[in-house]
Formats: sequence, C-alpha cells, structure tokens
Amino acid sequence: MSQDTSTAWPVADQALSQDILDLVQQASHRRLFKKGADEAMETLNRGITEIVVLAADTAPIFQLAILLHLPLPIDDKNVSYIYLLSKIALGRACGVSRALMAVSITINEASGLFNWIRSLKDKVERPMV
Repeated sequence: MSQDTSTAWPVADQALSQDILDLVQQASHRRLFKKGADEAMETLNRGITEIVVLAADTAPIFQLAILLHLPLPIDDKNVSYIYLLSKIALGRACGVSRALMAVSITINEASGLFNWIRSLKDKVERPMV
C-alpha cells in the first residue's frame, strides 16, 4: 500500500536522503539525537536542535496528526527541517528496528559533525526558497 506524501514538504531527493541518513547514523553513534516527535519537540523547546528530520510516510491518521503539528513550532524556532520518504530507513539510521516519525539532531560544536550539519542545513534550506 502506497502512502500519500503530498502533504509533506520539502521532501529530500534520493541523494539528499542518503546524506541525511548518513548524518543521522553518525549523530546516533555520538548520542547527538533524540528519537520521536515528543523528544524532538522537547529539544526544540530547550533550544538545542540543529535540524529535524521527519518521515513523509507516517500513518495511521493519529500518528500523522502528531507529526503535522511539528513544522509550525520548528519554523517559529528558526530550525531547519526536511521530510524523508521512509520512516523505516529513518529508524534504521538511528540504530533501532522500528520505524520513526521524527528525529532531532542536537547541537554540539565539539562533536566533529558541526561542519557536516551546517553543510546539510544549507542543502535542506535551498529547496525551501
């Protein structure tokens, strides 16, 4: 069964998706991420979020309702976000066997990922303009 991802924007293309998944995987190894919509919202409210990755294929409807409220507070905090087509791939990049709706990559300038995150944010923000 195919999911309708027409409400998700901006959606990463194949090349950008791979870059994002690689970054999420590296962030998970360094414990610089939070999994799930609630934890992503918590890092947003604490002001430690660099970028949020959302799954465009989120379903059923009650999960979709949770996910659809995230872009507004993300925009309010001036944080970049992007949708990936696969919640399963997002979960695997985080090292878990279940699908994930949202992942928040957190700030740590000494992590060695800071320049990678900045470069990726530039790529993510480019499709939005």
